[in-house]
Amino acid sequence: MSERKVKIDVPSLARVEGEGALHLKIHQDKIEHLQFKIYEPPRFFEKFLEGRHYSEVPDIVARICGICPVAYQVSAVNALESLFEVEKTVWIQQMRRLLYLGEWLQSHSLHIHLLALPDYFGYDTAIQLAGEYPDEVRRGFALQDSGNQIMRLLGGRSVHPVGIAVGGFHKAPALKDVDLLLANLQALLPQAMAMAEWISTIDIPDQEQDFCSVALCADNYAVETGRVISSNGLDIGEAEYEQYFQESHSPHSTALWSHLQGQDYLVGPLARLNLCHHQLPPGIQALLSKLGDPFPSQNMFHSMLARAVEVCWALDEAINILQGYQIPDYSKAEITVKAGEGFGWSEAPRGLLWHRYKVNGSGHVEEAKIVPPTSQNQARIEQDLLWSLSQIGLDKPDDVLRLHSEKVIRNYDPCISCATHFLKLSTERHG
Repeated sequence: MSERKVKIDVPSLARVEGEGALHLKIHQDKIEHLQFKIYEPPRFFEKFLEGRHYSEVPDIVARICGICPVAYQVSAVNALESLFEVEKTVWIQQMRRLLYLGEWLQSHSLHIHLLALPDYFGYDTAIQLAGEYPDEVRRGFALQDSGNQIMRLLGGRSVHPVGIAVGGFHKAPALKDVDLLLANLQALLPQAMAMAEWISTIDIPDQEQDFCSVALCADNYAVETGRVISSNGLDIGEAEYEQYFQESHSPHSTALWSHLQGQDYLVGPLARLNLCHHQLPPGIQALLSKLGDPFPSQNMFHSMLARAVEVCWALDEAINILQGYQIPDYSKAEITVKAGEGFGWSEAPRGLLWHRYKVNGSGHVEEAKIVPPTSQNQARIEQDLLWSLSQIGLDKPDDVLRLHSEKVIRNYDPCISCATHFLKLSTERHG
């Protein structure tokens, strides 16, 4: 039998945050070898934090990501506040949640309309998509901007906000600014519902697979705090994370890979809805019924719809919080520094984000560890590629395999720069 080798190089995968590569070896229409590679140089944020005062941590970690800085800030302050035993007021807790909802809105809306949707209509860019669906894309921009408005209200700006402090916020928003924002969000909620209904009509691959979902769970739909649960029965607190989740170096990737007791797992919007959809309020439950009650789902391509549902919920939740807004007596709790280790996590738009800090008696960081959601999803992405490419048929042309691979990876909304740039595909065919 003659042997044929095919090599395809794509310098970068468009419409993701970062850079990486995928290498395939195919022998007689079977995958012999598959490697999902991340090769961005280390960014040393954990080392940057060593020696810095705890009060500097929120502004430093925000620079890890321009799309989800609030996630890094909230996980960090959760860890430090747990160590310092900070008693947060209801106002501080609600405003943390509200700020985080703003990040979910801007991140999910950006991913749906600019990064993912073009894949489902055969376009390379959102600009091409806007030629056919101008009103839908404009609506997506408006939803994204609503998140930016929330982040500016509480964070001072929408990119790398500076409003969060260990113990609360540096200042409280004025009532007139809150009233203006509330009116804007109320006007957008019906548009968000219409967006989710439209997303539900888009054809997606019918590919159910077996995977473990991991997410935070609390008394309400978890965002800024909670306990970690999984679809295989896990239920743990922040300090127990490293007993169950292990990071390791992969020889073909510079980024750390994370496993749950040796197995790949999923974090992010689909995992959250799989585990916690029953906690959504009546208005969003009615929406889910209208969509055909798609969750829980083992089809990874339901991730885009999961994001759309969370956009609707985030708007609804933000409206509820703002309707009861009052100026607080103080926006920041007192801090009593003590030495020790603090652990914290939260649900970034892309999934679970865990922090650990060791602090000395003067309040300076001696050690920091940060586990972002994309590194936790990397092993799951590689397994998804292995399974999904086999499902569509490896006899397909290389361009078809490359485009499907990109679609699979973008489906996870990977923020690869946070984890450690992305897609070179090289394919070798034998036989």
